[in-house]
Amino acid sequence: MDALSFHALASYWSAPVVATNILIFFNILGALLLGLLVGYERGYHGHAAGMRTFGLVCMASAALTVIAGYPAFWFGGHVATPANADPTRVVQGIVTGIGFLGAGVIMTEGFSIRGLNTAASIWAASAIGVTVGFGFYAAAILLTALSAISMIWVSKLEQLLPSRSEVAIAVQFKRGFSPKEETLCQVAAQ
Repeated sequence: MDALSFHALASYWSAPVVATNILIFFNILGALLLGLLVGYERGYHGHAAGMRTFGLVCMASAALTVIAGYPAFWFGGHVATPANADPTRVVQGIVTGIGFLGAGVIMTEGFSIRGLNTAASIWAASAIGVTVGFGFYAAAILLTALSAISMIWVSKLEQLLPSRSEVAIAVQFKRGFSPKEETLCQVAAQ
């Protein structure tokens, strides 16, 4: 059969292929909306990764996952279903890729580390997308709500709970100078 024949091209628009595409479309759209919801909090607080980043991560994760679940429809159903089609390998690739993306938002400056929450929430957005891709819609909505609640209200809870402050002091001395510990402690306490 010629790949460009009318019959071959029409098979891309057969009822089962169109129905699968519609299901995939709604999975991707739902994941985008859930990702935008999670990303709103980051964007609202002025972080580098905001609604667009989270929406894209969630949507792409869902797309890759849901597409992996329909190997019989790959290429319009023109190829035999691969015997080793394994969606868990797709998830493994997503998690690895998101790890690199998350590492890009983590900044260190001296003793200060910024971006860990954003990196973790990007990872959560990819998990939401994967969850949508596998068809666990209620779980994805719950994960979205819990992620948003964690990012918005857990910091407020942390402020209410008792904690110990830590201070890091970097001290440089001239060559040959031998400081006394008592003097250093006294200066640090001030």
